[in-house]
Amino acid sequence: MNLVLIAIALGALAVVYGFVTSRQVLGSSAGNEKMQEIAGAIQEGAKAYLNRQYSTIGMVGVVVAVIVGVFLGPVSAVGFLIGAILSGVAGYIGMNISVRSNVRTAAAAQTGLQQGLTLAFRAGAITGMLVAGLALLAIAVFFYVLIGPMGEDPASREVIDALVALAFGASLISIFARLGGGIFTKAADVGADLVGKVEAGIPEDDPRNPAVIADNVGDNVGDCAGMAADLFETYVVTVGATMVLTALLLTGAGDLLLPLMALPLLIGGACIVTSIIGTYFVRLGGGTNVMGAMYKGFLVTAVLSVPLIWFVMTFALGDLSATIGGPENLGNVDPGAPLAEEGTSAIAPFTGWALFGCAVIGLLLTGIIIWITEYYTGTGFRPVRSIAKASETGHGTNVIQGLAISLESTALPTLAIVAAIIGTYQLAGLMGIAYAATSMLALAGMVVALDAYGPVTDNAGGIAEMAGLDDSVREKTDLLDAVGNTTKAVTKGYAIGSAGLAALVLFAAYTTDLAEFFPNADVDFSLENPYVIVGLLLGALLPYLFGAMGMTAVGRAAGDVVKDVRAQFKEKPGIMDYSEKPDYARTVDLVTKAAIREMIVPSMLPVLAPVVVYFAIFLIAGQENAFAALGALLLGVIVGGLFVALSMTAGGGAWDNAKKYIEDGNHGGKGSEAHKAAVTGDTVGDPYKDTAGPAVNPMIKITNIVALLLLAALAGGAG
Repeated sequence: MNLVLIAIALGALAVVYGFVTSRQVLGSSAGNEKMQEIAGAIQEGAKAYLNRQYSTIGMVGVVVAVIVGVFLGPVSAVGFLIGAILSGVAGYIGMNISVRSNVRTAAAAQTGLQQGLTLAFRAGAITGMLVAGLALLAIAVFFYVLIGPMGEDPASREVIDALVALAFGASLISIFARLGGGIFTKAADVGADLVGKVEAGIPEDDPRNPAVIADNVGDNVGDCAGMAADLFETYVVTVGATMVLTALLLTGAGDLLLPLMALPLLIGGACIVTSIIGTYFVRLGGGTNVMGAMYKGFLVTAVLSVPLIWFVMTFALGDLSATIGGPENLGNVDPGAPLAEEGTSAIAPFTGWALFGCAVIGLLLTGIIIWITEYYTGTGFRPVRSIAKASETGHGTNVIQGLAISLESTALPTLAIVAAIIGTYQLAGLMGIAYAATSMLALAGMVVALDAYGPVTDNAGGIAEMAGLDDSVREKTDLLDAVGNTTKAVTKGYAIGSAGLAALVLFAAYTTDLAEFFPNADVDFSLENPYVIVGLLLGALLPYLFGAMGMTAVGRAAGDVVKDVRAQFKEKPGIMDYSEKPDYARTVDLVTKAAIREMIVPSMLPVLAPVVVYFAIFLIAGQENAFAALGALLLGVIVGGLFVALSMTAGGGAWDNAKKYIEDGNHGGKGSEAHKAAVTGDTVGDPYKDTAGPAVNPMIKITNIVALLLLAALAGGAG
């Protein structure tokens, strides 16, 4: 119990850091009256959208909470509501900080590049620490109440189901927020670019463009609020899945069970401390290498995390050389527990040192994925430059090369994830994979800080442009924003990589639950069973179908924006000579309605698919084949989703930065034929990287979580 209280205290520390730093950021200058007027319009639009989005999601959430309560009991329903509400809170706070920091970053950039970087990164760090802190508090406090005041056994079905329901609540809100925000931001961005840049020939963020405020609003509701909800969900699901797997596989651990279940919470708390320290190392030094300053903070966080994770493991487990696992080893695993058969991976003996090694592998995998993502999306490397070069020969060759890079970009991350899975599995079996995923997510505070920095600097540049600030200010905000696409891509790659590991842990929980709930079921998972093939094919299909829905939604909404901007240019010809003002609110309202309308059907796909597949196969071929098909469906979603998400996010980032590389004066610069082709490529890449791709991340996990809840509901009905 004391270990859980320590984790709660460390989660609270992150919230305190966020509160204190927010006072510092919001206490800085907000610039002149014109800058504040523009920032106010962005704030108003972002709040209006999120209020409408969460009202819509809330209605769905209430219905789902009732269903969870009916089938799994009131405790699980409360867990679902906690996860859902805090996921929404994380997104709303992230948006609120971003829209109030953008104008202050623009004002700070008037003083100097370092001042602008410090303010923008602190704004991102506030969101990062609040996401990590709230996520840790959600799990730790709920777990503490379950095993303390409620007196539940840590490994009881009530606790396990409640933790899974908590993750389900976070995932459901996350997929709506990620998809809805992504549709909003890319519809506005694509519409603004196609009519403003290509047709009218005016610069990005030009105040004459009616979609420019909607575009800036989209940066916050998609890249900040949606991202915050996404990483909150990823954190909760990963840490919760590790705790659930511990409870399922180590039922005979005796006095070690509670420390082992609390250990993921302590690892998260320890990395909150190192992340806070790391934020103070994000400094330029004597140059202008903004990405180098970011990496300095991340590197400090990762390096400090290694000894601190060792310390909390020693503190929780005592002697790290003692064996944990294996029915013959100190009785730490009940020989009668599910999968507790001699030689199975679930109970292969491992030590505390092995778990520590797996945690270190998770940290290394995070760094490797960040490096690979920068290689594929940074303007200084071959992939982006090859797309820019292809733009010289037209729109088609730009798109062809962009698609080629998006496909190629899946190889290196996959090899890194495969190596991590093999390494951790050899060290500690399934628990090793779980601890690698946990240590990856423990760094969420710093990684989210890198991501949330992006929308702040992007908006700061737009405000500088619209407010007519000196060109030197825009030069500084452009330097700050130049790494924004890369940092956002880094976070998406990180989230997807960790999602792959977390989903494997959830699948392990599915097979373990199946053995516990239905011990007499003879489920054949071999490839000779045609229903396994059916499940694999349907599972691999889901990410493609989901991505298609997301891309189609952006296309439809962007088309509406294009028509609206064209109409305003025609209705108000004085817009071009500044004698008339565009109706920004009209465009914002149009995109808001489109995004809310378009997000519902795709978001329900991963929720309903496991249920539909199970009952369809059940009616055709019986329960055992239905279980086999459902398990295969989960594996198909994991494999297919990993490739779809990696391809879309890296490819989209490469397309975007190829455009920026040309705008910096390469291959003819702004207004050239290569630039027009690059804008087309960026238009294709935008919904790739900011709508469909990142939304696949919660989609993978929510499919697995629904399967776990379905098993529990079926077992309850059978009982």
